[in-house]
Amino acid sequence: MTSYHPFSRRAFLGLALAALAFLPSAPAVALSLSPEQEQAINGISDYLNSFTTMQGEFTQISPKGNLSRGVFYISKPGKMRFEYAPPNPFLIVSDGKWLTVKNVKKEKGDQFPLSQTPLRLVLSNKVDILNDTKILDFQEQDGILTVTLEDKKNTLGSGQLSLVFDQTRQALQQWVVIDGKGRRTTVTLENAVAGVDADPKLFVVKINRKSKD
Repeated sequence: MTSYHPFSRRAFLGLALAALAFLPSAPAVALSLSPEQEQAINGISDYLNSFTTMQGEFTQISPKGNLSRGVFYISKPGKMRFEYAPPNPFLIVSDGKWLTVKNVKKEKGDQFPLSQTPLRLVLSNKVDILNDTKILDFQEQDGILTVTLEDKKNTLGSGQLSLVFDQTRQALQQWVVIDGKGRRTTVTLENAVAGVDADPKLFVVKINRKSKD
């Protein structure tokens, strides 16, 4: 996700990193889970519920193989900031009600109600993956759990999200967003530290509402 040109709703969908907003795809069949698998998935929910603030670094690989890096901040409920390092011009901020995607070079941006994006699954006070999503695939090997899911509320179209969870370290290691055309955006979290309060100003962003794509 290093190179994006005219900012548009489709560019936002391509970002996928924060909003987890998906392009349309065919309905998938939910997996029948064993009690042990349900318990393992609940471990991911427990991890996401174990902190209210977190910050760290991320590496993102776009469907075309472009690499971007940046820093992220989370403050529950509802607040988040993903700040890309140059030359990627994008900034993604949630203030608790609105998710804003901004091209900081052109001062252009777009906003979406946070409640209408699957990001709500991660930024809510109470995360319950089993209740809020449809589990499509479950893989567990060498202490690494990979769960592929679909948002039950079908926000902004359907799509798939794979969460990669390190059961030994008890930490979310990576996620992969797969849109309706099979394009994959991979995000790896690094040096994440919980319990560090961020400056509230980080979750405030202004955009030029008169800008056109």
